[in-house]
Amino acid sequence: MSDHYRTLAEPVLFRQKIERSEFLGIAFPVTSEEAFFAELQRAQKQHYDATHHCWAFRLFAESRSRSSDAGEPSGTAGKPILAAIEGAGFHDTGVIVVRWYGGIKLGTGGLSRAYRDTAAEVLRAVSPLDRYLYSRVRVLVPFEAISSIYRLVSPPEVLLAGQQYGAENEFFFEVRTSHRDAFVQRLAELRLVADGS
Repeated sequence: MSDHYRTLAEPVLFRQKIERSEFLGIAFPVTSEEAFFAELQRAQKQHYDATHHCWAFRLFAESRSRSSDAGEPSGTAGKPILAAIEGAGFHDTGVIVVRWYGGIKLGTGGLSRAYRDTAAEVLRAVSPLDRYLYSRVRVLVPFEAISSIYRLVSPPEVLLAGQQYGAENEFFFEVRTSHRDAFVQRLAELRLVADGS
């Protein structure tokens, strides 16, 4: 499993009209199903007069994703929204597309395009945010090696998370999981002792 993924820095809205129907795309960062459904409930209350509240989300943990047509013909809303999230390469992302029916039927192809395009446009408007998975490494550092330990810091791969000076000088690093073995190897070359999960 990768230790890097992209999500959204903040929620974004995009609104468009297609054949008199109005579509509102709402994209937001989310890290759990519970948090997604809380946002969905909020959108349903805020836009109570809408005809449909179709949605999809994709979580990084367990590579989990779900979608719903929310009363639109099967496969015309939820899957196209999810395809837009996947196509943009985002995880920990939820998208709700709210529709106000304008009296003109779009047909299944037109509906699919409308939902996919609205989701794609709202995702184009976001500020992407890179997320990394880290593991904590504790390093015991003698005083004579303290100057060299700071040179190991290399964001975003290796972050200094804390230090404590005393009989034993302890440094705590957050190391991207894909770089942990190389980091521990570098410590061994410097003759430093590491432990951590």
